[in-house]
Amino acid sequence: MNAPTGQDSLEGQALDDTATIVRLYAVTDGRTRARHNLSLHTVLGPGRRSPRPGLSEESCRIIELCTQRHRPLAELAGTLALPVTAVSVLVSDLIDAQALALPIPDRRSAGSDLQLLQAISAGLMRRHPNATAKAG
Repeated sequence: MNAPTGQDSLEGQALDDTATIVRLYAVTDGRTRARHNLSLHTVLGPGRRSPRPGLSEESCRIIELCTQRHRPLAELAGTLALPVTAVSVLVSDLIDAQALALPIPDRRSAGSDLQLLQAISAGLMRRHPNATAKAG
């Protein structure tokens, strides 16, 4: 039996990459755009409905991760080691199926966010008293 050469290793890697691309194409039905306007920072949580049978393992993993705790889209893509565009398409489908939801922030925490921003602003002004803010 011959030992694998560097060329064999490169060919194996190319086949793995091709298989991954084909799998993603199949999982997203060839779509590259999500129906929902999602950013990297969009936070997702569990939805009201149970996932339907027959979901891809990637979709099941996304639901599992979001059930553990709310997660941003970028974290999901990184954790799954998938392109953001593919995860966006899958997440969009899961939102439509109500298996995922966009959690509404608690209004009671809005005050603490404002207090945090005011504290940061005050700290920056103390550190850089001659700085001026410029819009746009």
